[in-house]
Amino acid sequence: MQMQKEVHLTGKDLTQMVQLRPQDVGKYAIVPGPKDRLEVLMKKIENPVKNFSFMEYTMYTGTFEGIKVTAINGGRFSTDTSITTEVMCNAGIPNIIRVGTCGSLDENIAIGDLVIVDKVIRGDGVTPYYVDKDFQTVPDKKISDTLYEVAKAMGVTIHRCTTWTTDALLRETREIVEAKRKEGAMAVDMVSSTLLTIAQTYNIKAASILAVSDNVITGEMGFMNPMYYMAESNLIKIALETVKKLEGKS
Repeated sequence: MQMQKEVHLTGKDLTQMVQLRPQDVGKYAIVPGPKDRLEVLMKKIENPVKNFSFMEYTMYTGTFEGIKVTAINGGRFSTDTSITTEVMCNAGIPNIIRVGTCGSLDENIAIGDLVIVDKVIRGDGVTPYYVDKDFQTVPDKKISDTLYEVAKAMGVTIHRCTTWTTDALLRETREIVEAKRKEGAMAVDMVSSTLLTIAQTYNIKAASILAVSDNVITGEMGFMNPMYYMAESNLIKIALETVKKLEGKS
């Protein structure tokens, strides 16, 4: 017997499983990776309603200054990010903002700086199942521009650059890193390629803003650095103010 269905489990199937409907979600989704960052975000959201809790992922929808906003801990890696992104896209959320972390591939991009992803180099294992190697993953320009404008107005140090997404955290070798730098990468993460590519296949607008947690070039690790934690806090403020600005409320 051949496989009976064209695709065993789809994003639409998952969205139905968690009983999520378009009327249940906001016009904007803000997507941190871990639960602790989601908890910080939820303190800013008014009257949140839990949409679902499935495996380790939880989605809420509430309002921020009268604007309906959805939030979910979207995952730390490409594989779990693909699942949550599929659910958001199939629920019809039209605008997605990823707030995450990255490593710097430039000695002049410091721990605690912020990065907006302008272009991605896909090194993840998920997106080859969605698009061919010549596909150009493009973040939404309006959301990216607005994130940048808000961050600059706040006085934080922010860069716009190409980001390489990898699944192999412990194989960021000198040989591979230098090859990616020659391709133009100035930062590295484990999510942006997957989220942005899947959103693009659904014609969903998406952008990614990241806090620099370590510097791969200098070898500096910043997970205990106060500048990194300040940058994490700024990510959420910037994302929320970006939503306001996109709605003409700032």
